[in-house]
Amino acid sequence: MGSIADNLARVRERIAEAAVRSGRTPDSVKLVGVTKTVDVERIKEAVSSGLQILGENYVQEARDKIKEVGGQVSWHFIGKLQTNKAKYAVKLFDMIQTVDSFKLATELNRRAQPLGRTIPIIIQVNLASEVSKGGVEPAECISLIKQISNLVNLQIQGLMTMPPFFYQPERARPYFAQLRELSQKIGEAQLPGVEMNELSMGMSGDFETAIEEGATLVRVGTAIFGERP
Repeated sequence: MGSIADNLARVRERIAEAAVRSGRTPDSVKLVGVTKTVDVERIKEAVSSGLQILGENYVQEARDKIKEVGGQVSWHFIGKLQTNKAKYAVKLFDMIQTVDSFKLATELNRRAQPLGRTIPIIIQVNLASEVSKGGVEPAECISLIKQISNLVNLQIQGLMTMPPFFYQPERARPYFAQLRELSQKIGEAQLPGVEMNELSMGMSGDFETAIEEGATLVRVGTAIFGERP
């Protein structure tokens, strides 16, 4: 691995190339730098090299980092969010990408209300029905979205998924295509207060394939910061 600045530049090049291949502009894809277990100095190096969105998996870890790195970047929550952490999440994060139940959404809405905040959220979909991962089943997704759309302090902006891990990115393509098709179906329903502008899918090993299938947010950690300990 090169320096963080070099790694980031290469990831951006790959994003741009994948976007152009799929007939899109490079700026239609936003890079979320996954900073789980990454120390603050290395995060600051990435930010100084132009990284604008950071993704964290744990509320406590993020709280400590946000104090040091601050609000010069946008912070997305991308991990499994426990309901009892909602009160902290609505204060810390600019977007929550992993909402997968009405119970969690209700608690986020309740905690955001006294703050006067409307929290942008993404609905996580578990396309492969993997027990180890969060996410609503595809068949239940529209029903959940209809429920959440009535919560005035949340703003649904799209869908997110984590397909099964494959060493061959092409094997993840059907899952990315399925999420895009589900997003299109929800968009066509024209549900009040629901936007389907974001497709968060693709990580270090398969983000180019995800972009070719329509990703607007890619969550990349290892390709920028190297392997975690």
